[in-house]
Amino acid sequence: MAQAFIGVGSNIDRDHNIRAGVRALQTQFSNVIISTVYETNAIGFEGDSFFNLVVSLVTDLEPRQLQDELHVIESKFKRKRSGGLRYASRTLDLDLLLYDDFVSDEADMEIPREDVTRFAFVLCPLAEIAGELKHPVSDRRYADLWEDFEQANQELHAVKLEF
Repeated sequence: MAQAFIGVGSNIDRDHNIRAGVRALQTQFSNVIISTVYETNAIGFEGDSFFNLVVSLVTDLEPRQLQDELHVIESKFKRKRSGGLRYASRTLDLDLLLYDDFVSDEADMEIPREDVTRFAFVLCPLAEIAGELKHPVSDRRYADLWEDFEQANQELHAVKLEF
């Protein structure tokens, strides 16, 4: 069994899609831990603000199988994966951020995902639920990475969302 961390986001019908997406993860995986939900401005494009959080879960799936399963869940929420747009509005975005200490730099399987150290909306909730764990490349605790993070133009606002 492996512990994986999933970035969850939505800026289209976000209350509904975040709740339903988390429920889908809770249905399929065990030991699901949910961070605080944060509202953030769209980054990289003009669009409605996002709700973002990080979920920890335990799985017996291998990394690629888990990523494929996350894509299946996204598809159930009408997630569109066309045009190669990395920054666009999303009904539901499920990103495999971390998988135990596994490291991969394949184009379609980047683990740990660069977003972990690049975006406040990923690192802050990750540090909240896994602050004592260490990044498998830098060997730094997520709590320390968050403490040192430069949040230039990356405001976070905690949102009360019941699951």
